[in-house]
Amino acid sequence: MKLTKATEENVPLIQDLARRSWKNAYAEILSEEQMDYMLSEMYSKTELESQLQNPNYHYYLIVDENANSYEGFMGYEHHYEDETTKLHRIYLIPESKGKGLGKLALQFLNEKVSEHGNKRIILNVNKHNAARNFYESQGYRVYDEGVFDIGNGFVMDDFLMEFLIHD
Repeated sequence: MKLTKATEENVPLIQDLARRSWKNAYAEILSEEQMDYMLSEMYSKTELESQLQNPNYHYYLIVDENANSYEGFMGYEHHYEDETTKLHRIYLIPESKGKGLGKLALQFLNEKVSEHGNKRIILNVNKHNAARNFYESQGYRVYDEGVFDIGNGFVMDDFLMEFLIHD
């Protein structure tokens, strides 16, 4: 497995990976209308290009070198808060779950966060998403929760999680 820095040329690939992973990850949690709305807002060409132009925001593609295939992606933002990086998104396509790719991606993120001098990683996870268990197995803990209005009559009902980087 390797992580490759994404560029604006990869926007269609990120959009495809997001759609494929979301249909699996959120099928039992969100309505199809909410998924379609969130994908169109969060993964629009304009939104992704704007994030890729932000020097603190990074996208990496998760590549399985053996299969020569893209398995998912990760997007994070350094200095989101004081000494804090926010993991905005990490998604794997259904076929690649259970291969250890998520764990390797988080280890990669820990290294990048340390290199940038941040001491904490935060993320939001849907309260009904089994990914919470994965994050907890990697040392993350719930520190708060929140309900966030995302427009169009939809909300995100999330746990807020954090991981503290130890030098």
